[in-house]
Amino acid sequence: MPHTITIKTADRIANVEEYYFSKKLAEVRGLDSADLRVINLGIGSPDLAPSASTIEALHRTAILPSSHGYQSYKGIPALREAIRDFCQRTYNVGLNAETEILPLMGSKEGIMHIAMAFVNEGDEVLIPDPGYPTYSSVAKLVGGRIRSYAMREDLNWGVDLDALRASDLSKIKVMWVNYPHMPTGRVASAAELKELVDLARKHQFLIVNDNPYSLILNDSPLSILSIEGASDVALELNSLSKSHNMAGWRIGWVAGKKEFVDAVLKVKSNMDSGMFLGLQQAAVEALKSDQEWFRQQNEVYVRRRQSAARILALLDCQVNPRQSGLFLWGRVPDSVTNVEKWIDEILYGTRVFLTPGFIFGENGKRYVRISLCATEAKMEEAALRLTKFLSQRKA
Repeated sequence: MPHTITIKTADRIANVEEYYFSKKLAEVRGLDSADLRVINLGIGSPDLAPSASTIEALHRTAILPSSHGYQSYKGIPALREAIRDFCQRTYNVGLNAETEILPLMGSKEGIMHIAMAFVNEGDEVLIPDPGYPTYSSVAKLVGGRIRSYAMREDLNWGVDLDALRASDLSKIKVMWVNYPHMPTGRVASAAELKELVDLARKHQFLIVNDNPYSLILNDSPLSILSIEGASDVALELNSLSKSHNMAGWRIGWVAGKKEFVDAVLKVKSNMDSGMFLGLQQAAVEALKSDQEWFRQQNEVYVRRRQSAARILALLDCQVNPRQSGLFLWGRVPDSVTNVEKWIDEILYGTRVFLTPGFIFGENGKRYVRISLCATEAKMEEAALRLTKFLSQRKA
């Protein structure tokens, strides 16, 4: 009889859970049927298309026999120059295309690359609560120690800077910030970012702004790299996933001073072999999109946000109207004692999926998030299902 073979996984994944949506969406898909399709209002995967010229640029490059070989780890010069021009035009930030910009296969890989480049085992990493769960997961994977910092509801989801200043920051290596903020929709002012930059300079840690939502329902796009003194302590991630409807294309970048970008490149160059040329040429075209293209896109999101607000009103959730980005964040009524169970009751009772706020941290546990990546028709159908569901429960 053969003996049992046991191969242990690495210790580093012992405290890292599978990404919530990775598990939950499999469950959601299992509920889908021809009779009653699931309406997914949970995940932020844009359903709108990139510009026609972007798709044409991909096609034009992809049909060339010479387009299919390995590409530079740093991306083609035309892409870095297009990113430079976009940052200058959008944020009034001047960057050196050769040394201060590194294209990425989506900004999510950049979170891992930055952590691997800068965080040693035992270093402390400041993570927003609520915030994007990947920041915490990556910190754990590289052996960092997580230090949550509060984004407070009573400060309109601003950072509790007084609490941060009063704490021991001597072991902090990286601080993650995310403006416009996901999931709360908070937009930071230049003054707020200046305070954070000054804090990073004082305690000599790296501050990284994850900035993929700045062109969605936001009249004042802002880069941390535009803040005085930021160049010495800051990196910024950005992406075409949300702003240009190219989530599945996996195109992003990190920007900052040469020494920081070079450190990230050391990691990245050992992880992949360059981005497909067709995607890079398409990204060049996408980055040329003008204000009219974004205006039309935001008109769609304005209407969807109104529909999402009606859904949250049906559920007696409180919503702050001053939100930016691709989601709507609402406070669950106090009568709901278990938010996760409540979300599942809605899912199984209506086949409408919403995201529970607890996945973003302790400060999100009384909240729910709706994605604007669904048509108005789907949102109206969701509202009808919820109305019927709620009336049956009251009966």
